[in-house]
Order: sequence, then C-alpha cells, then structure tokens
Amino acid sequence: MDNKPSLTAIILTYNEEVHLERCLRSLNTVCENVVIVDSYSTDKTEQIAKKYNARFFQNRWVNYATQFNWGLENTDIDTDWVIRIDADEYLDKELQNNILLNLNRFNKDVIGVRVKRLMYFFDKPLKKGGMYPIWHLKIWRNGVAKCEQKWMDERMLLLQEGEIENVEGNKIDYNLNNITWWTSKHNNYATREAIDTLDKLHNFTNSEEKISNFFGTSEQRRRWLKMAYLKLPLFVRPFLFFFVRYFVQLGFLEGKRGFIWSVLQCFWYRFLVDVKIYEAYRAVGKNKEQLILYFKEEYGYDVTNVS
Repeated sequence: MDNKPSLTAIILTYNEEVHLERCLRSLNTVCENVVIVDSYSTDKTEQIAKKYNARFFQNRWVNYATQFNWGLENTDIDTDWVIRIDADEYLDKELQNNILLNLNRFNKDVIGVRVKRLMYFFDKPLKKGGMYPIWHLKIWRNGVAKCEQKWMDERMLLLQEGEIENVEGNKIDYNLNNITWWTSKHNNYATREAIDTLDKLHNFTNSEEKISNFFGTSEQRRRWLKMAYLKLPLFVRPFLFFFVRYFVQLGFLEGKRGFIWSVLQCFWYRFLVDVKIYEAYRAVGKNKEQLILYFKEEYGYDVTNVS
C-alpha cells in the first residue's frame, strides 16, 4: 500500500510456526519492513518469515531484553518508526487502520505511541478482572527507546523527553498452545518473577531506585502498587490479588474462563512465586550474598546481572 507509514516491526521468535503467519498478515498492511530475530528455530519459522519477505536474523538467546536490543542495534533499521510485537500477537483491523491514519500525521514532538492489549483465553477475549484495557508503549521513533533489562515484564524505556499519543484499536495477544504449555511456561516465569521480587527487596543489581508515586505517571503508579504488593506477607498476597481481580474487578463476569484465568494467573502463579521465595529463604535465609549464591547454584542465574 502506498500510504504505509515508515514503520518497522521487530519480532522475536523461537519455533513460532503456529503463530507467525497470522502476525505477519496483520503487519503487512502497515509496515514497510519486518525484522525477525530468531533463536535458532527448528520448525518452519524461517520459511514463513521469508514467505512474507521479512528480514530474518538469528542470534543466541540470553534473555528477552538482550535479544530485542540486539535487534534494534544490529539489523539496520532505517524507518522513522519501530513497533514491538510478539509472534503470538497480531493487530486488529481498527488498530491497523488507525496506524495508517495517524502515524504520519504526528508532529515531531510525538516520540511514542501507546496501544491497547487484548488478551484471549480459551478462544475468547478477557475484558474483565483488570485485563482490559491495558495500554503499553509499543511504537516509538527510531532510536529513542530500548528494552529495559529486567527478569520479568520488560517494557520499552524512552531515552529522551517527548509526547506520547494513544492510538485506538487492539494488539491481540492470542496464544494457541494448550494449558500444559501455559503452566510449564509460567513455572519458568515464576522463578524469574521470584528473582525480580527479591531484587527489588535486596537490590542484587545495586541499581538506583526508580521513582514510585501513586499520584505520578502511570509507570510511577505501577511501581508504587508493585512495591505495596511486595510488602504484604508471603502467601497472603496471592489471596488478596485473586480477590481483587475476581471480585472487585469483576473477573467472575467472564464465566468459567474468568474463573480458570483468575485461579491460574492471579492465584496459582502468584502463590508459586511466593513458594519459590520461601524456598530460597528457607535454604539460605535473607542474606543478600547467600541468596545470590543460591540462585547461581540452584538455577544457574547470575542475579547480579540481568543481561
């Protein structure tokens, strides 16, 4: 299409033949270029990428942020804008149309664009229980952002001051794998979440404390709420989190799917994180150096260096 904005998509992949074509079809109408950074897939990921003329690179996986930043720095992106999207996500028609309509019209002061994520679970969208709308910075001017180095929930960090606009439409998060895959993935996530939690409490990485303020920006409010949650007692907070998501934020209105999601994501996963923290404390206590050694020996993670 002649009116495509100057936009490149970056997708990280590993064995994503189930999802990738759906993602690439949705990007085809809005992106001049698509860059795929693959972690040496063994399925048909590369063939699908080349079918859609995506630029295909391979790099050894370290973690999400390192891989994504490698893509930003080493794939010669020359468009004005960049969009971050996962292989199991895609843009709905409304978002595609609004990107086409608005991206080229923003003035130079606009350096970032937020879009809404809409999660699907058991083949239907989740809109209750605090799941929607969730706005994330997903589009930015080339060169003004990088992915933050964290163990979990890595977000894009803007490297300069500027305006951020919202664009209507949804980035659909719709994974097609089964619940066994989901629980296995979240078991691994729980280890990293436990490390991320303990890093905030013990500062393994000796990083500067970021501003948290309930009345500040959305990011500052999120950090404030996160720290408030972390100060609650182990094993109590998963019950409270489930209660808020399922009852206060009306997750029960999603029916059986909402109950399953709330139990698994809001209770089981959070409870598992607390169990892994409890296990670490039980093994070596709350001494910072002993905890660093514990995660190195038990899981092979150097928690002092997230990258």
